[in-house]
Amino acid sequence: MAALFLFDFLPAVGAALKSASPLEVGGVLTGVACVWLAARNSIWNFPVGIVNGIFYMLVFWQSRLYSDAGLQLAFVALLVYGWAKWLQGSAAAEAAPLPITRTPPRLAAWLLGAGVLYALGAGFLFSTRTDAALPYWDSTTTAISLAAQLLLSRRHLENWLLWVGVDVAYVGMYWHRDLYLTSGLYVVFLGLAAYGYWQWRREIATPGKVISA
Repeated sequence: MAALFLFDFLPAVGAALKSASPLEVGGVLTGVACVWLAARNSIWNFPVGIVNGIFYMLVFWQSRLYSDAGLQLAFVALLVYGWAKWLQGSAAAEAAPLPITRTPPRLAAWLLGAGVLYALGAGFLFSTRTDAALPYWDSTTTAISLAAQLLLSRRHLENWLLWVGVDVAYVGMYWHRDLYLTSGLYVVFLGLAAYGYWQWRREIATPGKVISA
């Protein structure tokens, strides 16, 4: 069974690599590194994530996923914010990260309202004013991703649950736009998000334990 799986899977990977641009390949590599580092609570996820955002801003613009292209700029800003946030509270060169906490209900309600407004407003704008592909799908996944990144920057556990949900949607969207390598990347992201949720829950259950590998 494993041999049959590899027989079907490896050619598909090869085809995806051949169809991918150098920018997409760079985005995939830095993307995997960024999410793995975040799941392991390493502050290095922030500079790697900034490079990833630059790669994918160009990739998504070329694929007419304008909301996702703009999302990368917001990601870069949130990564800078998160970098500073994780270092907050210590003047030492290697500051300890903020503790992992649950999302406050008021923040969750605010993010839900803002996300719905963005998804509907941006979806309408892109569907009527541009040649965007999948405008409402694109704007909805963007709204969820922004919320998830904000929660990650503030080290709220529920960010990983949002990433799990939106990664499922991204797999289908990028496959539809012939970004096969990126679609496969989000399958990996889905697994890493589940791992991140498990890892952070374990840290909450073990006060004082910091994983920074």
